[in-house]
Parts: sequence; structure tokens; C-alpha cells
Amino acid sequence: MPFTQLLILALIQGVTEFLPISSSGHLILLPNLTGMQDQGQVIDVAVHLGTLFAVILYFRSDVKDAAVGTLRLATGRIDTPGARLAFLLLVATIPVIVVGLALKLTGLDDMLRSVAVIGWTMLIFGLVLYWADMRGAQAKVATDWNLRDAVIMGMWQAVALIPGTSRSGITITAARQLGYNRHDGAKLAMLMSIPTIIASAVLLGAEVVSTADAQAARDGAIAAALAFVSALGALWLMMRLLRSVSFTPYVIYRVVLGVVLLWIAYR
Repeated sequence: MPFTQLLILALIQGVTEFLPISSSGHLILLPNLTGMQDQGQVIDVAVHLGTLFAVILYFRSDVKDAAVGTLRLATGRIDTPGARLAFLLLVATIPVIVVGLALKLTGLDDMLRSVAVIGWTMLIFGLVLYWADMRGAQAKVATDWNLRDAVIMGMWQAVALIPGTSRSGITITAARQLGYNRHDGAKLAMLMSIPTIIASAVLLGAEVVSTADAQAARDGAIAAALAFVSALGALWLMMRLLRSVSFTPYVIYRVVLGVVLLWIAYR
């Protein structure tokens, strides 16, 4: 694959994975609207791994606590903040795994990869994010996360399997609706992305390993590195801005893009 295309794909994945504007929607749109060669599953897995390493590095302290807590959780103990965080992340990930497997087994995941679907989800869930952000209280912080909220956010996250919804966008929407402040709501959404991306990479990786060759592996390594850098930059910028800026700029982008995509789909 040409380096230019790898660069474009990695930048799109890296920048959009953690912003509430849907990375999967943009990656599907790229070949549909530009005529570029579809990147294939090797590159899909690679760029997701790049963004995974970025979020792990950015939230390394929380990830370390959750990793140590996972060992305690394995022994049936939820007696530390880290074990509690690991347990809640596990609970929040179950819905997206169940729904994701159902979509894949039924073939519905391929049927949803259309410009019209992405246009509607961009528009509708952008407006829902605006509603939740304007209406939601800002009283809760990340340490207030509990089982009820993890279940609710996990169920909302499963909706993001529809392309264009945005995994980070829908979980941030849920967090704001539950009363978490913007920064900590986004932090919870980012932490939830870690087991979700791992589960997705394992699911796709099982299919990729048997078909990948040396050239595909090289392209994947380049794409992963580029996605890591762009994702880390986008994540750092968003988390800093959220201390003083609302989600309205992202909503405006989603609404404009959604309207344009619907015009393209139905003209």
C-alpha cells in the first residue's frame, strides 16, 4: 500500500478514535468517497493497536492500577480501587462483545457500512451528545463510577457498533447524561476503550494472522506507529481543552458532515 494512503488512514484513525466523531465511520467513508483501495483488515487491526498503545500511555497510572487490580479480581477480591476499576471496565465491556459477536455472526455488520447509515448516525448522535452535554450535571468525577453507571455506559457503548455513532462519543454522551463532568466523563470513556479495542483486535486478528504476509506486516507496523503518534496528540489536546471547552465544536462537525453525507446518499 502506498505510504501516502497509510499516512492518511493512520491520521484519520488516530485523530478520530478518541474524538467523539467516529473513527470507523471515517475509515469506511474514505474508500467510498475517494475511490481509494479499501485498507483491509490488516491495516484496521494495526491502526487500532496504535491507538490502543496511545491511550494506555496517556492513562498509564490508571491502567497500571487496573492491571494490578485484575490480578486481585482473578482471585475473587474487589477490595482495592484498582480491582474495582478492573471489575467495572469488565462489566462495561460485556455488552459490546455480545452485540459485536451477534452482528458479525448474522452479517449485519457489513450491511451497516453505508454512507446513508453513517450520515444518519453522525447527525442523530451528534445532536444527542449536544443534548446530554448541555443538560447533564457536572457533579460526578471518575472515582464516583459505580456498577449501575458502568452497566449503562456499557450498553450505550454497544450502540457504537453502528458505524458513524462513535464509541467515544456515545460513551461520553452517557457519562454526561449520568452527571459526570466533561473531563472525567471523557476519561472514563477512554479507559473503556482499552478492553474494547483489545477485544476487537483479538476478534479481527484471528482472521488476519492466517492471511498476512511480510508486505502486509510492514504496512501494518508503519500504520500502527503513525496512528499511535496522531492518537496521542489528539487525546492530549482533547483532554486539555475539556477543562474549559464544551463538546459543541464536535457536535457542529458531526451535524455538518451528517447533512453532507445524507445529501450524497439520497441525491
